[in-house]
Amino acid sequence: MLDLAIVIVNYNTKDLLRACLRSVYASEGDFSYHVTVVDNASQDGSLDMVRAEFPQARAIAAPVNGGFAYANNIGLRTYGFGQNRPLEALPRYALLLNPDTEVPPTALAEMLALMDARPELGASGPRLILPDGRLDKACRRAFPSPMSFVYRGLGLSKLFPTHPRFAQYNLTYLPEDQESEVDSVVGAFMLVRREALEAAGLLDESFFMYGEDLDWAYRIKQAGWTIWYYPRVVVYHHKGAASKGNVKARRAFYEAMAVFVRKHYKAQTHPLFYAAIMGGIALKGGVDVGMTWLRRQWMEARG
Repeated sequence: MLDLAIVIVNYNTKDLLRACLRSVYASEGDFSYHVTVVDNASQDGSLDMVRAEFPQARAIAAPVNGGFAYANNIGLRTYGFGQNRPLEALPRYALLLNPDTEVPPTALAEMLALMDARPELGASGPRLILPDGRLDKACRRAFPSPMSFVYRGLGLSKLFPTHPRFAQYNLTYLPEDQESEVDSVVGAFMLVRREALEAAGLLDESFFMYGEDLDWAYRIKQAGWTIWYYPRVVVYHHKGAASKGNVKARRAFYEAMAVFVRKHYKAQTHPLFYAAIMGGIALKGGVDVGMTWLRRQWMEARG
């Protein structure tokens, strides 16, 4: 029985993907694992690199660029997840891993040891560190409640990062080295127990990019599992490598926010408040996407 199935979704990040795979295959510990790379129609030769340099990995070309959830589901299905197979026939754990991450040699073994020791945990994630040494705030989050959208929209979460109410989404009021139960970890490194995965189902493909990890965590917790932030393990994240300055990616971010609110909060939120939140997402998204487009045009004009 395989201990760990690792799914990496790639889009035009060949060099980072190479570094990620090298770090994975340098892992230490007494556990079995297998890697599947699903490529979302890259044009940089990523799949050729994987096949040439990492023949032990399974390399799959997605028929279309259907997004992060779509491609991850392709990878998860190759291990039998989401197909009503007996649990004993599945890998014990599945790991969603971004191609712009690098895992230290003992990281995978330590995360598996945590899950083995804590059978109530449905999913977990490590501390993710950005290239400048800062914490990737997405690695531990609360669900984006209607009020958290208001606080973020008004800038209160930035003004009061240590306030439990205003900073509730990114949990910045907690020390970054404090283990804690959280609502969600991030899909850049999301380790999920097979029983929790089968209970929650595969990722929701209505999320193209962003938000699918929050939605998955929401369903995992609804199924009765606990999600844990484990900062004793540190993983390095070159965040946004595939989407930096990408207008489509910024649009997808706000679309994901709208999908999450519509899916999980519409039925329990007053219609006027719901309309205000959705209007705020549309307004903030429109400004952000517009500014991203202008910056892109300016950079291209400069050559």
